[in-house]
Amino acid sequence: MYRLSDSLGYRLTIASRVQQRRLEEKLRPLGLSRLDWVILVALGYEDLRQPSDIADHVGVDRTAISRALRRMEDAGLIARSGGDGDGRTRTVELTDAGRTALSDATPLAQANAELIADRLTDGEQELLARLLAKLITDDDSRPSKF
Repeated sequence: MYRLSDSLGYRLTIASRVQQRRLEEKLRPLGLSRLDWVILVALGYEDLRQPSDIADHVGVDRTAISRALRRMEDAGLIARSGGDGDGRTRTVELTDAGRTALSDATPLAQANAELIADRLTDGEQELLARLLAKLITDDDSRPSKF
């Protein structure tokens, strides 16, 4: 008999949702969603500038990134401009407000990550990181660099 609650996939999903929900709650007072946060991180800490690179990095489709970028631009967090002269390529950069939001949100995200890390020994954290990397490497929907 199949029991969903015994499924590794189910447990991974629940653990991820708990972490995501906590982060969303911490970011909400700043007016940010989790997607906003990861886009700010991609721009501010990963130095990504192309919407397609950002989409690949955060693991969402380009349509979702485009909508999020439009909303973030309207909120004054990012600026988009034409790229290499042909008008089709767009580049994205943080505005001063975006840099402030990233700075304000970073300690909240770090505290959220520590909630899970504190439940595991250093060895368990390293093992979990290796196992998760093994699970997402070679999956066509995620970059292998994770």
